[in-house]
Amino acid sequence: MASVKIEDLTFTYPNAASPALENISLEVGEGEFMLVIGPSGCGKSTLLRHMKSVLTPHGERKGRVLVSGRELDSIPQREQTADIGFVFQHPDDQIVTDKVWHELAFALESLGAEQGRMRLKVAEMAGYFGLEKVFYNEVSELSGGQKQLLNLASVMTLSPRILVLDEPTSQLDPIAAFDFLTTVKKLNTELGITVILSEHRLEEAMPFADRVTVMESGRITVCDAPRRAAEILYRSGSKMYYAMPAAAKLSLELGLDETALTVNEGRRLLLSMGLPKRRLPDKPAKARAAEPVLSAKEVYFRYEKDSPDVLKAASVELRPGEIMGLVGGNGAGKSTLLSVLCGERAPYRGRVCAEGKRMKGRFSAFDAHIGLLDQDPRTLFSSDTVREELEKAASHRENAGERIDDVVRLMDIGGLMDRNPFDLSGGEQQRTAIAIILLTRPKVLLMDEPTKGMDAGVKRALGHRLTALANEGIAILLVTHDTEFCAEYADSVGLMFDGGVIARAETREFFSRNTFYTTAANRIAGEVFENAILIDEVTEAVRGTNRE
Repeated sequence: MASVKIEDLTFTYPNAASPALENISLEVGEGEFMLVIGPSGCGKSTLLRHMKSVLTPHGERKGRVLVSGRELDSIPQREQTADIGFVFQHPDDQIVTDKVWHELAFALESLGAEQGRMRLKVAEMAGYFGLEKVFYNEVSELSGGQKQLLNLASVMTLSPRILVLDEPTSQLDPIAAFDFLTTVKKLNTELGITVILSEHRLEEAMPFADRVTVMESGRITVCDAPRRAAEILYRSGSKMYYAMPAAAKLSLELGLDETALTVNEGRRLLLSMGLPKRRLPDKPAKARAAEPVLSAKEVYFRYEKDSPDVLKAASVELRPGEIMGLVGGNGAGKSTLLSVLCGERAPYRGRVCAEGKRMKGRFSAFDAHIGLLDQDPRTLFSSDTVREELEKAASHRENAGERIDDVVRLMDIGGLMDRNPFDLSGGEQQRTAIAIILLTRPKVLLMDEPTKGMDAGVKRALGHRLTALANEGIAILLVTHDTEFCAEYADSVGLMFDGGVIARAETREFFSRNTFYTTAANRIAGEVFENAILIDEVTEAVRGTNRE
């Protein structure tokens, strides 16, 4: 019997011009790991929310959703709570208590579980998910990865048979994301839990899946085994092909007999070709301005007087026209550094300078010509529609209408103009927030996880636009967990650890000498093309070698 069966489901949000879901039919078998992918705004989150009644969005619905052969709406809420676990995209949206152990006990306590059973389950989940060391900690002290593990552990205290996860790794660093997805796969393999996962990190997620469902414009276009799905997307010319794992793109574009999915498979196929080892040519160095437009020198910051330092002698310089990437684990201090650079928070030691002028205490980012995209894009929203948000951002500026049209085209948000920004998907909110920031015409652009929730096509458009902005003299700092995006568009990359920027190098040098903070292309091809960091250049290098 299918764990979840969806029959001819069509759903339309209030006042929407077209359905968000159209004639969706899908079966997910008992114990199956189903991966749901598609462009931002294609309906993935809407579909997943129809798998639990309390989360089903308001609107007009036709069709049926069945769980274990029963109509979902006929299953009591108490039973749904226990049997269907749901993990959200934003970790803080799901946490309801102040301490870790309170959060683990909350669901069981709400359902009136007996004290002995509650203690046993809480202890079991804390041990399984590695939360013993933070068991008595305040939730606010946890990193993003720890919060998401806590959410998963809290859901698992009820022993659900079905686990639904909506882009759960969007705010996690590469190591934490892999650990999280590996844990989800273990739950699927060892406990037989049915997993339905929506995700943009396909390098890690796709090899774990039994089947892949591809959605575009509210419809299912492909539903097949992972290798077969990659092949169909490649042959059909779908934009979703660009989101496929690097190993799949390498094997498909070179016409190899086997479609690889993992780094290990791709590496094995490449080594079997007997190619000579060599270095790829470096890109010409970009001319750099003599003086930084924004800098921090030996900055120290802590949130409370008696709390540990979050920033410790952190130093960074941004020059006009350069794009710098900043990577590092959750909790390393990246977002805090951005808040100090834009004047939102004041360091207790060290200095911040903008255009050669020392900025004291907290200062106005607008006056310093600094634009900040926060990690949570919703902090920028205050109007009822996307159109009103953009008009407010462009007010009192020349050619406001033309500028709005430009950013609307760039971020592909034309169809969202009359939507409430708080009703958008995570990726749509991110694109809208970036559009708002760009309308302020900053000289420095600080971006905290700018590609979060974006599909491959929108990321590519964003990368091209950021390159164009840099060519116009704007300095850009990208705090990101998206190493592939950073490798393609950043001029240099820094690693933040323990409150400071401990290393900074030209992008190719940085990613080709690391083990974990590197790209899939380097892991696959590093033994043949030692400084390769992009899969497109690896493919071209192989073709060039074969032509020789």
